[in-house]
Amino acid sequence: MSGANKHEIHTEAELEQKLIEIVERNNWLQEAFGAANHLLDEYYIGAGAVNQAVWNEISGFPPQHGIGDMDIVYFNDGDLTEEGEKSIEMKLQSMLHAFPFKIDVKNEARVHLWYEKKFGYAIQPYTSLEAAIDTWPTTATAIGIRKDEKGTYRVYAPYGLGDMFGMIVRANKVQITKAIYEAKAVKWKGRWPTLTVIPWEG
Repeated sequence: MSGANKHEIHTEAELEQKLIEIVERNNWLQEAFGAANHLLDEYYIGAGAVNQAVWNEISGFPPQHGIGDMDIVYFNDGDLTEEGEKSIEMKLQSMLHAFPFKIDVKNEARVHLWYEKKFGYAIQPYTSLEAAIDTWPTTATAIGIRKDEKGTYRVYAPYGLGDMFGMIVRANKVQITKAIYEAKAVKWKGRWPTLTVIPWEG
C-alpha cells in the first residue's frame, strides 16, 4: 500500500512539473502573472487558460488555440461590490491590452451574489479561492496556478492533473448541472477533437 501511495504522489508531482514547464513557455500566462502580481496578493489564473494551454501543447496547436478568455480569480470578502471587481478587471485589461482574448476577473467572494440570476439556482458563499475552484465544472478545469515575484509556482488542483493531461472531460458534479456540463463538453470537443468526454451518467 505504501509503495502504491508513493507512486501516485510521484506521478502527480511529475505532472505538476510538466505543467509548470508548459506554463513557463507560454508568453501569455507569463505576462498575466506579472500583471496580477502588481495588483493582487493572492490570486489564481485558472480553468481554460491553463488546461487548454496543456491541451494545445499535447495536440500540437498554437498556444492560444480555442481559448476564449483568461480567468483571473481573487478573494476579497472585505469588498463585495461589483465596482471593486470591475476596477481590478479594467486595470488588468489595460496592462494586458495586447492579449488576443478577453481577460475575465472575478472576486470569488461575491459569486453567490449573481450566480442565481445567471444560472437559475443559488449557491452558498465561497470561503476561499480554493473552495471556489473545488466547484468548477470539470475535473480537468478545476485548476488554479499562480507565480509569485520570486518565480515560485503554486498549483491548486483538487482532483489532480491526470484528467487534464489525459485529455479527459469528466463532470465535477459539486455544483454544475447536466445541461451546463454537456454544453461545455460539446464546445470543447469541437475545438480539441481528441478529447475523451465521459458522459454525465458515467
